[in-house]
Amino acid sequence: MNITLKIWRQKNKDDKGQFVTYKLDGVSTEMTFLEMLDYLNEKLIIEDADPVAFDSDCREGICGMCGLYINGRPNGPQEGVTACQLSMSVFKDGDTITVEPWRSRAFPVIKDLVVDRSSFDQLIQVGGYISVNTGAAPEANAIPVKKENAERAFEAGICIGCGACVAACKNASAMLFVSAKVSQFALLPQGRVEAKERARAMIEKMDELGFGNCSNTGSCEAECPKQIRLTNIARLNREYYKAY
Repeated sequence: MNITLKIWRQKNKDDKGQFVTYKLDGVSTEMTFLEMLDYLNEKLIIEDADPVAFDSDCREGICGMCGLYINGRPNGPQEGVTACQLSMSVFKDGDTITVEPWRSRAFPVIKDLVVDRSSFDQLIQVGGYISVNTGAAPEANAIPVKKENAERAFEAGICIGCGACVAACKNASAMLFVSAKVSQFALLPQGRVEAKERARAMIEKMDELGFGNCSNTGSCEAECPKQIRLTNIARLNREYYKAY
């Protein structure tokens, strides 16, 4: 395929930034989106031009590093996939593809398509964990857990912290991310001990970091590559109300 790329280029968080257009020929439909960007960068390096900076790590849809805003949607037009899993087969010969970084005050641009998502790390640090004594692994059946609760905790626990929910939300809210982390523990007996402190601390830190409020439009759930459910936000609200 021959495609046209309109890619956001920005030197650093203080730079104004702008879209730069690239014509790219010979793109295989068997490429992933990131492989296509690798292909573009190889050409730019040969031309002694500055390659496009973008994040990636595992390229298996697990690490959450590869978040990109593609044609007006987080991670592109396919549902339930990360940018690294997005296949170029969903595009057509002659298409123009617009690529941007996540847009949020809490995710400042480092360079081009790379944003600083350390705010998510700060949210985890204030409450996204369980304080336990380490040592030998406990007996698996020592603490009974309802099957339904275990399954819901697992569904919340698969959140990869990519930030697509923040990028999709018109308020740049991190409620889906925080609710997934709170739900993961709220549904298990091990997490009940610190439940109140966890809910208070993570909500307060989210506001401090500049994330917006939730307005229940559901865009976060619609664009989440791991399809984290909006019901987790309802659970987070209940946990927060019970914390006071």
